[in-house]
Amino acid sequence: MNAAKPEPVRPAGHQPVDSRPFFLEAAAADASHSAMARGLQGSEILKIAAEVRALKAGGREVCNLTVGDFDPLQFAPPGQLITDTEAALRAGHTNYPPSDGVLELRQAVARYYEQELGLRYPVESVLIASGARPILYGAYGTVLDPGDAVIYPVPSWNNNHYVHLFAARPIVVPVSREHGFHPTAADVRPHLRDARLLVVNSPQNPTGTVIAPQQLAELTQAVVDENKRRQQTGQKALFLLYDQVYWSLTFGSAKHCTPVELVPESAPYVILLDAISKSFAATGMRVGWAVASPPLIARMRDFLGHVGAWAPRAEQVATAKWLDAGEARHAWQRTFSAQLQQRLDLLYEGCRALARDGLPVDVIAPQGAIYLSVRFDLIGKRFASNEAIRRHLLEQAGMAVVPFQAFGLREESGWFRLSVGAVSVRDIELMLPRLRAALQG
Repeated sequence: MNAAKPEPVRPAGHQPVDSRPFFLEAAAADASHSAMARGLQGSEILKIAAEVRALKAGGREVCNLTVGDFDPLQFAPPGQLITDTEAALRAGHTNYPPSDGVLELRQAVARYYEQELGLRYPVESVLIASGARPILYGAYGTVLDPGDAVIYPVPSWNNNHYVHLFAARPIVVPVSREHGFHPTAADVRPHLRDARLLVVNSPQNPTGTVIAPQQLAELTQAVVDENKRRQQTGQKALFLLYDQVYWSLTFGSAKHCTPVELVPESAPYVILLDAISKSFAATGMRVGWAVASPPLIARMRDFLGHVGAWAPRAEQVATAKWLDAGEARHAWQRTFSAQLQQRLDLLYEGCRALARDGLPVDVIAPQGAIYLSVRFDLIGKRFASNEAIRRHLLEQAGMAVVPFQAFGLREESGWFRLSVGAVSVRDIELMLPRLRAALQG
């Protein structure tokens, strides 16, 4: 016999109120929102993820190569980072942190960059926030006025959405495989006079490619030259936002470089963006940072302080210890990188085998991040769009991938991002024969 459902306990004097009849109809409600909110698009990747969840809930076997995140069953954060966070909580680090971050972490980031990247910055150049997204948001908000121009490549992660959020003017630079899906100085130089921000990401999301040192040096020098011209005219500076959140994850002969390393004179104009999320498989721990000139960092601090985008204090304390962990950190990263590369190499070799057998597949060797760029050359042959290819692969091969259209690219070129952060080696091994059958069918 089922027990009676207990009545909810309410404070004395409070009567239940059903607010639902008073809500506006959807169309009327949308009309009452701001123009920014009405024009904002949701994440294309999250929409695909909902499809994948539905298929898996129905019993389908799916190799989920969509998420730019880590399944902790495959890639857990460093044990020391977790235990030090727990210890910090027990020690009472549960209140608000300083608006620019816990001093110990800011100092640790400065040491970390000097030891690992050869960059010497004062602690006043370091700002801590709750992951890399608020840093990106803060950089846009601190540099741009409405109508200011932002140069960014496509495909790239979320720049189209951030431009919309700040009513900026996009200058979209299509990039090609020939240059590693990164912009060149020749690509951006015609637009520099009109721009306030140039955004570069390496290793790149979605392509997993690493910008060549010479290519980055030429881009950076172009920014320096433009700022020298502006010093004579009194124009506001042009900034280079360099998103290097995947910088510790490079493979093969790829080498990560920074603009300031290659062109030291660029230091006043470069905003470095980083976090523990990808380097240490700690996406949910929400610790990121910007490193830039102290005056810019002070303004970003004030801007993000009003947003309240602080990293949790306990995680900041633990991250400071982890960045100073030296050989323990290096040992963990070697194992982590090897496990990622094993999966990327397996996908790469599997796609190369398909291409050798005459199937319409092109693939770029793993260079960095957790991504592999693969082209299924089926446009105009079997399918009219990347979306049609994506659905075919999901339905016939149980292979979930993200088209480059989710990263601002309009061209229907057959290119897709494959992410290995949430799959096992076995998942990939089981999927590859299904992919072969789907392409042959």
